[in-house]
Amino acid sequence: MNIYINGTGCISPQETAQIGPLFATLREYEQVRLSTVDPDYKQWIDLKQIRRMSRVVKMGVGAANLSMEEAGIAMPDAIITGTAYGCLDDTGVFLNKMVSQHEEMLTPTAFIQSTHNTVGGQIALIMGCNAYNNTFVHRGFSFENSLLDAMMILREGEAKNVLTGGLDEITNYSHQILSRFGIYKKEPVKTMELLNSPVRGTIAGEGAAFFTLSTEKGAHAAAELVGISTLYKPMWEGEVIGHIVKFLEEHDTSLGDIDLLVTGRNGDIDQDEMYEEVAAALFPEHPEACFKHLCGEYPTAMAFGMWMANRMIAEQDAPDAAMFYGQAPAKLKNILIYNHHQGTHHSLILLRAC
Repeated sequence: MNIYINGTGCISPQETAQIGPLFATLREYEQVRLSTVDPDYKQWIDLKQIRRMSRVVKMGVGAANLSMEEAGIAMPDAIITGTAYGCLDDTGVFLNKMVSQHEEMLTPTAFIQSTHNTVGGQIALIMGCNAYNNTFVHRGFSFENSLLDAMMILREGEAKNVLTGGLDEITNYSHQILSRFGIYKKEPVKTMELLNSPVRGTIAGEGAAFFTLSTEKGAHAAAELVGISTLYKPMWEGEVIGHIVKFLEEHDTSLGDIDLLVTGRNGDIDQDEMYEEVAAALFPEHPEACFKHLCGEYPTAMAFGMWMANRMIAEQDAPDAAMFYGQAPAKLKNILIYNHHQGTHHSLILLRAC
């Protein structure tokens, strides 16, 4: 049973909420932390509600609406979100007040809005959708598991249109805490030079990407979601290479069928080593594109990668801004996306032009 991507929506550090060719107006940064380029949220959210909404909720609602508009449907049969950090901003506000007010006279609003499933709930409330609503909080697999759930529901015939996406935000608190683990670079780096950086660490990012999936091909469907697979804590690169070969075999695809490899290289020399090994072993001559220099590193960045790959198939073009090695062929049919989050959460997504 084929699963089509009928609509997509993305809010990221690039101008992805605008209509136009992919990365037509490229935003280049020289900093260690990227923030989203926010569209005018008033087109989707009531003014009275906007004031109370945190950034990540607005991002999620905006991306979900963009996806639904492209698919041309008003109401999904299921809403599934994936997020690793949830609503960090509201969590920080609540914890801060708890300390400063000595646990007394706390307003519940920030607490209510700090839970991980707030975004999925808000999308449903705004749309008036009473259907299946689930949020996956599985670190680097949060988005992948939401996608897997969506595919299972569609294949079981439980739903016709499923809205699914991944989102995360970075805040001052979380950036300070994560910086202590040496995840990010100490000095600002130009985003277009990030992937060739000789030092450890990457840049922080954030964003939201949503997809309207269906077993029926919509008017704007350019690609189908062929398959998804995850691998947790592989012992060595050979395990990853074997996993990729097996994954492609399961979907009747050979290594030669892959027109473009999209990887999650993030400019950290330690973490990019795995991509080097995989590319050298399986795809030595294949062109390779990357996405984390455009959106930054965060647990659900794979959602941005999938959005970008889908757009490349739709436009039959891979912009120079995304290319890391080689030249993409004139015809893009099969795109394999391979990403890992901090070396532990490895995931694969295969998209095919329809």
